[in-house]
Amino acid sequence: MKTTQAKVKKKTALIVVNFGGPRSLDEIPSFLKSLLCDKDVVRTALPTPIHNYLFSKIAKKRSKKVSADYQHIGGKSPIYEDTEAVAFQLKHYTNCPIYTFHRYLPVTHPRFIRSLLLADVEEWKIFPMFPQFCYATSGSIARWFSEKLPSHITRNMHWLKSYPHQKPYIDLFTNRIRAYMQEKKIPEKDWLLFFSAHGVPKKFIEEGDPYQRECELSYNEIIKNFPQSQTLLAYQSKFGPGEWIKPYTIDVCEKIKEVTDKKNALFVPLAFTSDHIETLFEIETEYMPVIQKQGLNTFRLPAFNDKKDWVETISILLKEPHSQVPNQMLVRHK
Repeated sequence: MKTTQAKVKKKTALIVVNFGGPRSLDEIPSFLKSLLCDKDVVRTALPTPIHNYLFSKIAKKRSKKVSADYQHIGGKSPIYEDTEAVAFQLKHYTNCPIYTFHRYLPVTHPRFIRSLLLADVEEWKIFPMFPQFCYATSGSIARWFSEKLPSHITRNMHWLKSYPHQKPYIDLFTNRIRAYMQEKKIPEKDWLLFFSAHGVPKKFIEEGDPYQRECELSYNEIIKNFPQSQTLLAYQSKFGPGEWIKPYTIDVCEKIKEVTDKKNALFVPLAFTSDHIETLFEIETEYMPVIQKQGLNTFRLPAFNDKKDWVETISILLKEPHSQVPNQMLVRHK
């Protein structure tokens, strides 16, 4: 009798990856140093030692100003806690071990490496908390993995690269916006939906980064569900010299009466899955007052944070038949 050998399922683990915001005012200098010394984020032609020396000094200087901004939002970023909470809740939806990685919290990295080295795992699935792919976010993490982890781990890493137009993600955003409109008891036709995504230097896009295209893809899919509202997309958080992708959020805010006759503006945090300094401080204290002074009722839609519907959406995205991308394919060629 002919026998067949059962296929043995690989031992799989999930890694949820995110930016990693400072968990206290004391962590701001190391957070900024790690961020600004990342040449996937701040790209210069300087030799790495000189780049790191220069931007370490800039980070130290900038941390004083940024500390005041973080004090305004409670003395820390919610990103770390949100990511940990999401990973904990995902345990109810998956049958595998779950790990978290926080890119710019270097104090957490040794423990992360030890955990992976001790794990009895054959395949690693990576879920990025960045719906739109960028070499400065997911790409930076993929490079860190390739440089800091042994090859027997990284060659078995496979990413859900991005999910800018996947139905579960679009549905979640749609439901969140619709629920907010109902909460405020304002009809859809009376809203300006102001989608604001984190910007990147224009040269990133010119070099082939798909981030802007994927932001536009998300935006276009979401607004299909709000035909009665006016909508627009802009990009925020520019720093340093050089041109970034446009329009800039602040420029649109300053001329808001020229682009809309709506009385109610809702900031929608496109590309942000967790509230942090860009939404809690930048949008609320730098952008919203500019619009309010021009006579519009101005609101901010909370990010997904650690809410149950976001966790459920992640669990669905993980189960859908997406193409798995090897870690090395996400590393930008310098």
